[in-house]
Amino acid sequence: MSGPNKKPNLKKPKIRIGWKEWCALPELNIREIKAKIDTGARTSALHAQVLSISEYEGQRFIRFKVYPHQGELHSAKICKARLIANRYVMSSSGHREKRYVIRTTLTVGKTSFVTDITLTDRSPLRFRMLLGRMALRKNFLIDPARTHVQGRPLFIDLHGAK
Repeated sequence: MSGPNKKPNLKKPKIRIGWKEWCALPELNIREIKAKIDTGARTSALHAQVLSISEYEGQRFIRFKVYPHQGELHSAKICKARLIANRYVMSSSGHREKRYVIRTTLTVGKTSFVTDITLTDRSPLRFRMLLGRMALRKNFLIDPARTHVQGRPLFIDLHGAK
């Protein structure tokens, strides 16, 4: 349909990604972490060991340890984020699991956006992070035949030089 009544397509084109991609979590000072793209999962998940939960000025915060690289136990990052919720999630093994939820900035390639991420024990699994469909739906198109299409993420240091 063309003519004066046709609205222009203002949607920005979706960015192509592979079935696994490098990501960054700049607010958590995680420069890179390999993530598996999982459209079967609603919410994204991050392998984390919860250290403590605290309250400050009426808001709850969670401190947790992240090992961004599989098999590297010496590269742990201690992170702190505002605790958004506790949510029941169906795990890949079919069990209902109560998880902590944080909201943080995620970077894939040169694209950054805010998303919810659940914290869970993914130690027996191959990927430390899983990107679910809620994080992917607005910006990305998945090519299941490719990997690391976006390359290493553009990391913006929000914690100052160290």
